[in-house]
Amino acid sequence: MKVKSLTEYDKTTADRVRELLIQLSRSGKDRGEIPEAWFEDLINSPHHDMLLAYDDSDKIIGIATLSIIMGPIVRKVAYLEDFVTDESIRGQGIGSAIWQAMLAWAKEKNCTELCFTSGHGREAAQAFYIHKGAEIYDTNFFRMKIQ
Repeated sequence: MKVKSLTEYDKTTADRVRELLIQLSRSGKDRGEIPEAWFEDLINSPHHDMLLAYDDSDKIIGIATLSIIMGPIVRKVAYLEDFVTDESIRGQGIGSAIWQAMLAWAKEKNCTELCFTSGHGREAAQAFYIHKGAEIYDTNFFRMKIQ
């Protein structure tokens, strides 16, 4: 298995990323394909990345989408948006390999923290994060649509 950054767009990769995101959030199947422009923006940005885990046959078996957030108090923070491994092979160390790649990515970008959310009903994911040393903060997450 290997983990590497997404560096170029192709339809096969885009379709596989979408399949994995549907495993993460069932609402993803209602949104259709991920536009090529989204992938191109991600690939061309120095502040965003998608890490892809591949098995020995070069099938994508996990992904993580990361961004850098900058603020005046904590200067640079890596924010994890999506993190999923193929549900058919979970528990085999793929998530741990991606986790290590995420930490290396954040360190390379001079980030001081990795921040993320984990929704209700994701007890296995939350146990994974706690096992990796993450702290749970008592906070509320807000989302507002911009129109």
